[in-house]
Amino acid sequence: MQHTVPMDGTQPAPLETMPAPLEMRPKVGVSLFWRTFFLLALLLVSSTMAWLQTFRSLEYEPRAIQTAHQLASLVNLTRAALVYSDAITRVSLIKTLADQEGVRILPREPVDTWEPFGSDALDTRITEELVQRLGNDTSVASSVNGEPGLWVGFVIDGDAYWLLVDPARFTRFGGRTWLIWLITAAALSLAGAAVIAGLINRPLKKLSFAASRVREGDFGASRLDERTVTNEIREVNIGFNRMAEQLAKIEHDRAVMLAGISHDLRTPLARLRLETEMSVSDETARAHMAADISQLDAIIDKFLDYARPDHVALKPVNLRDVVDACTFAVQEQADIDVTVDLPEPFVVMADEVELGRVLSNLIENARRYGKSPDDGVAHVSIAARMADPWVMIKVRDRGPGVAPDVLPNLTKPFFRGDEARTEATGAGLGLSIVDKTIQRMGGTFNLANSSSGGLSANIRLVRATA
Repeated sequence: MQHTVPMDGTQPAPLETMPAPLEMRPKVGVSLFWRTFFLLALLLVSSTMAWLQTFRSLEYEPRAIQTAHQLASLVNLTRAALVYSDAITRVSLIKTLADQEGVRILPREPVDTWEPFGSDALDTRITEELVQRLGNDTSVASSVNGEPGLWVGFVIDGDAYWLLVDPARFTRFGGRTWLIWLITAAALSLAGAAVIAGLINRPLKKLSFAASRVREGDFGASRLDERTVTNEIREVNIGFNRMAEQLAKIEHDRAVMLAGISHDLRTPLARLRLETEMSVSDETARAHMAADISQLDAIIDKFLDYARPDHVALKPVNLRDVVDACTFAVQEQADIDVTVDLPEPFVVMADEVELGRVLSNLIENARRYGKSPDDGVAHVSIAARMADPWVMIKVRDRGPGVAPDVLPNLTKPFFRGDEARTEATGAGLGLSIVDKTIQRMGGTFNLANSSSGGLSANIRLVRATA
């Protein structure tokens, strides 16, 4: 039975909606610098406001009493001077007070209209103190007959008078000066908070950068200062540097070990293959032995692929060319039927060799474990769709699928889903290699059971821009 590989997309296999790959999105938040800055700023502003409120509360009472005493003394002195002066001297005294002291004495008429003095807590306290010291017939007004000022009404020998004083003579809390000082203090506090937050977070920022370089495998660029003044930061830097050195040594030893495995095992395997062909007369036994040797050789390749370095050079790759190359190798095999649905030329950012390994691995995985129960043939469909800025690739078989509780473990190294998909051979690294390779190319990979049967492998790669 021959199975063709349609590559023109004229008869595509049904393409189900690709499940959206899981996105690892960081939680929305602020950096450590800004969090430290905001906390310090909040502390400074709260302390300033608390100090200001305390000062206001403690300042009202003595300031009100002092202002009331000054006004009462001025009224009493003016009253005494007017009582004990004759008519001519009284006129001269009133004129002198107005010219030199800014104090006006005016007769109080019954038709005068005035507004009470007491717009805030300080004014109210001044009014109460003046009434207490000068008598209940004392009036305190903020304006008389539309003329603003500090007016104090008093009586001399049954005659009512107004004493007008400039309110600016009595210092008051607040005003533009206090506002300027508060703004200046707040600006200096915020600047100090920014400097302190920067100094606190600078070592952590360096540590974060060094950790990111270690994650990318660049151990040489991750060394931190071991002579810093702060004891705790120095201990952390020393520990991190030692850890990076150990990781670099482990990585080097792993590369040497894998190179040794490749060299030392393949040589005796080649001898075993040759001896099997020459020494074993039973064709069936010889075929089984050769198959076992081939499987051992394939397992060694899997180990080497899984340990491949994480650095890959990404460039625009035509997806159709890679798919053609991968499917050409299996189009003559009787146990697999591949259908391709690529409605347009997709170009992705990838490594062409690595992407070919990924697709070949998925096709081989479907050929081994995704055969249809009806005819024993692995019906595989490869499809792709655009979802800017991504290209969604789907490789699906029509096999028995995988148990839901086993599905998340298939991309773990050395895990084999024996119970879900029979004929499990190899080291259990195939899908782990696929997942690791896709991550190296900046994409995502996940597996899902298809609603109509079979396993669906979903790849998301960055679309190459022109």
